[in-house]
Amino acid sequence: MAILTMIGQLVLALSILVGLHEFGHFAFAKLFKIRVDKFYIFFDFLFPMPNVANFALFKKKVGETEYGIGWFPLGGYVQIHGMIDETQDASALAGPPQPDEFRGKPAWQRLLVMLGGIIMNVILGIVIFAAVSYKWGDTYLPASEARYGVVTSSLGRSIGFQTGDKIVKINGRPFTEFDDVYKPDVLMGDNAYYTVERNGQLLDIKVPQTFFAKVSKQADQDSASFVTPRMTFNVKTVSPGGSSEKAGLLAGDKIVSVAGAPVQYYDELKSILAAHKSQRVAMEVQRGGQTVPLSVSVSKGGLIGFVMEPTMKFSTHYYSLAESVPVGVKKAFGVIGLQAKAFAKIGRGELSASESLGGPVEIAQQFGGIWDWQHFWGLAGGLSMVLAFMNLLPIPALDGGHVVFLLYEMILRRKPSDAFMEGAQRVGTFLILALMAYVLVFKQIMKFFPDKEEPQTEVTKPTPAQPARP
Repeated sequence: MAILTMIGQLVLALSILVGLHEFGHFAFAKLFKIRVDKFYIFFDFLFPMPNVANFALFKKKVGETEYGIGWFPLGGYVQIHGMIDETQDASALAGPPQPDEFRGKPAWQRLLVMLGGIIMNVILGIVIFAAVSYKWGDTYLPASEARYGVVTSSLGRSIGFQTGDKIVKINGRPFTEFDDVYKPDVLMGDNAYYTVERNGQLLDIKVPQTFFAKVSKQADQDSASFVTPRMTFNVKTVSPGGSSEKAGLLAGDKIVSVAGAPVQYYDELKSILAAHKSQRVAMEVQRGGQTVPLSVSVSKGGLIGFVMEPTMKFSTHYYSLAESVPVGVKKAFGVIGLQAKAFAKIGRGELSASESLGGPVEIAQQFGGIWDWQHFWGLAGGLSMVLAFMNLLPIPALDGGHVVFLLYEMILRRKPSDAFMEGAQRVGTFLILALMAYVLVFKQIMKFFPDKEEPQTEVTKPTPAQPARP
C-alpha cells in the first residue's frame, strides 16, 4: 500500500507540474496565433523516438489541437507547428514559413513561447509555497527545546557527532530554530561548522565539502537524518489489535522501563526493542501517578505497535494572506538559489554530479508512503522550481537551449540554419536520454553495492564551556 501511495503522489505531482509547464508554452503560442497540433501530458511515444510505440491513454481533438494523456510518464510536450523539436525535424518544415507557424513569428514572440513553461512553473511554485504558508504556517522546534541534545546516525558520527551532544551554535552564531541545523547554506557552505556542548566542554565539528551530497544520498535511501533532536515522549495512540493494545498500553502512558532497562528518551526505547526482537519483555509505565507493570511482545522488526508523542513544545509561524505571498516568493527562489549553488559546487568538483542526480524513484521516496497534503504540496512546490531551473539550462532539446539560439538570433540578427538546429536537437536529446538511462537504470543498480564506511572525522580541540548567564 505504501508503494502505491508513493506512486500515486508522484503521478499526481508530475501531472500537475508537467501539465502546467506545457500549458505555458501553449498559452503563449495561442496568444501569438501559432497553431498547436498536440498538447500532451506525458509522451504518447517512447521518448525520444517519435515513431515508436505511438499510443495514448486518452486523446480528443478540439479545433486544430489534439489533447491527450500519453503512456510514457516522464515528461510531456506541445507540438507547435513550424518548430524543430523532438516530434519533428527540418525535413518536415520544407517551404516558406506560414503565418500560423512558429518559425514565421518574430524572435521575441518565439522567445516568450519557449519561456512560457518556465514562467508557469515559477508562478506555480510561488503560489504553492504561499498557499502552504498561509494554510499551515511553518511549524518548527525552537532550539531551546532540543535541551536533551541530539541522536546521531552513522553519517552524523562520521563527522564527529555523538548522541547527547547539544548544538549551541552554527558557524559561531546562536540559532533559534532547530531546523537551521539542516539549512543548505550550512551543509553546502564553505568552512561551515557546528559548536556542540559535550560533557561540559565546547567542541567545533567541521562540515566537510562533500557532506551535502552524502546527506542527499542518505535521504534517497530513506535513512534517518545525520542528527535529530533527542526526545522525551508519551504514548499518543495504540495500534488496534497490536501487541501494545494486548499488553494493556493506553494513550497517555509514559514508558519508564523495558526489559529492566530505564527509558527516558525515544531513541533508548528503540535501541532496547531492537535488542529484543521476537521476544516478550517486561515493561513499566507511569499512569495517573502510579507505576503499572506490563508484558509486551516485540515483533521481529523491533516494534510493539504504538505512536509516540514528543513532550517537547513545537511552535508555528502563522502568516496572513498578505504576508504569505512574500514568504512564498522567498521559499520558491530559495530553491532556485540552492540549485545554482549545487551546480557551482559540481563545477568546482566539491559535489558529485552522479550522487546529486535523482529520478522518479528518488522523488517517489521523498513523497513517502503516507499521503500528507502539507508534505505533498510543499514537495510539489519545490519540484516546480527545480523543473523551471532545469529547463532553463542551455542544453539543446531543453527550453534553455532554444532560448540561447533565439538570443543569438536577436543579438546577431540572423538565425542558425535548420540543419544546425536539427543537429543540436539530436545532441541534446542524446544527452537527456543518457541522463535518463543513468537515473532510471544504472543508479538503481548501484544501490545494491553500498559504499564502504568512511573513517570518522576528528573534531577540533575542545574548550571549556561558558556558564550560562542567570
